[in-house]
Amino acid sequence: MSRFLKVAALSVGAALALSQPLQAGSLGLGTPATPEEIAGWDIDVRPDGAGLPEGRGTVAEGEAIFSEQCAVCHGDFGEGAGRWPVLAGGQDTLTSEAPVKTIGSYWPYLSTVYDYIHRAMPYGNAQSLSADETYAVVAYLLYLNDIVDDEEFELSKENFASIRLPNEDGFIDDGRPDTPLASEAPPCMSECKAEVKITKRARIIDVTPEDDGEVSGMAVD
Repeated sequence: MSRFLKVAALSVGAALALSQPLQAGSLGLGTPATPEEIAGWDIDVRPDGAGLPEGRGTVAEGEAIFSEQCAVCHGDFGEGAGRWPVLAGGQDTLTSEAPVKTIGSYWPYLSTVYDYIHRAMPYGNAQSLSADETYAVVAYLLYLNDIVDDEEFELSKENFASIRLPNEDGFIDDGRPDTPLASEAPPCMSECKAEVKITKRARIIDVTPEDDGEVSGMAVD
C-alpha cells in the first residue's frame, strides 16, 4: 500500500472512531465520580427549600458566629465595613436614586442567602461553616433585617420555606429567551441619534462611588 493510501486509511479510521460515542473508560482516562464527590458539588438550595441539609440554628447562635467570622467585612450589624457589602437595612430605598440593596430590601428568596453563605463564605475560608452554623448565621441576618423579631427564633430545614423576604414580589419571570436579542437588530444606518447624552450617573445605577462621595462613572444614551 502506498504512503498516500496508508494516510488516507488512517484518516478514515480516525474519523469513524470520532463519530462513535465514547464509552466510559474507553480512553483510559479519569475515574467515575464517587457518591461522596458528587455530594460535595451538589450543594445548591432552591427557593422551595429543595437541597437544604438537615440542621438548625438560632439568632443568638448566629450572632456569635457572625461576630467572629463575618463582622470584620460586614460590620457588627450588617451595616458593611468600609466598602464591603451592606447586608441589613435599606428598606424603602429601591425607588430612590441611591438604592441600598440588602437581604431585607432587595433579595427575593432566603434560599439565595443560605446558598451563598454556605457555598462562598466566610471570605477566604469558604465552606468552612457547618450546616447548623449556616442556619444560625441566616437566622441572625433575618433578625438584623427585622424579618424575625425574636432572639430565640430558630431556623431549620422544617421552617425554612415558610420565611418570605419582603421583596419577593418585586421580581418577575425573565422572558428574554422569547425576545429577539438586541444584537440581532440591524444597525442604525439612517436617522440615528445626532448626539450622545448622559442620562444617569454611577451613583444612580449602583456603581460604587469614590471615597470622597464624588461619582466618577457615567452612563450614556
